[in-house]
Amino acid sequence: MHIGLTGGIGSGKSSVAELLRERGAVVIDSDVLAREVVAPGTPGLAAVVERFGDGVLREDGTLDRGALGAVVFGDPAARRDLEAIIHPAVRARAAALAAAAPAGSVVVQMIPLLVETGQQAAFDLVVVVDVDPAVQVERIRRRDGLDESAALARIRAQADRETRLAAADVVLHNNGSLAELREEVDRFWAALKTWKTKDA
Repeated sequence: MHIGLTGGIGSGKSSVAELLRERGAVVIDSDVLAREVVAPGTPGLAAVVERFGDGVLREDGTLDRGALGAVVFGDPAARRDLEAIIHPAVRARAAALAAAAPAGSVVVQMIPLLVETGQQAAFDLVVVVDVDPAVQVERIRRRDGLDESAALARIRAQADRETRLAAADVVLHNNGSLAELREEVDRFWAALKTWKTKDA
C-alpha cells in the first residue's frame, strides 16, 4: 500500500512519519530527497546553477539555500523554474525507493505540498495531519522563532486547511501531546491492517 502523508506547516507530519516508521512502514521523506537531488555532482545541482548562476553556490560547491531562497522568494516565475527542476527529480527518486520496498510493505511518502502539486491520485490513501490554527501558529513561532505575522505568512503560502482536508482519506488530529498522537497513529495503523485485508 502506498500512502501520501501531508499536512500544513507545524502540523506534526514528521512526528507521524516517525511513529509509522516505528510500526514498520517504509517512510520516504520528500524534503530529504529534495536535498539529495541537488547534492554536489548531481544533474539537479547543475541545472539549478545553469538557471540561477554561481551565486547560489557556497565556496565548497554545495547549494547555498539562503542565497537561492533570496532569489526565488517573491518571484513566482523563478520559483516555478526551480520547482520544474526539483520536483521531477524528487518524484523519480521517490518512485525508485517505493519500487525497492519489500513486497507487501506499507510505503509512506511524506510530501508537504502533496495537495498543492495535485498528487492525490498517485496514492492508495491520502493521510492529512490536521491541527487547529491557533496551535499551528504557536508551534511555528516556538520552533522557528517567528512572530505571529511571519508564522501566518508561512501558513498562507500553503493550501488552506479546508482544501487539504477535502483531499484526505484519513485525518489524524494533532492538537495535543505526543502520547495522544501516538494513540491516534495506533488506531490508524490497526485500521490499516483491516483495509489491507479487504483489498487483498
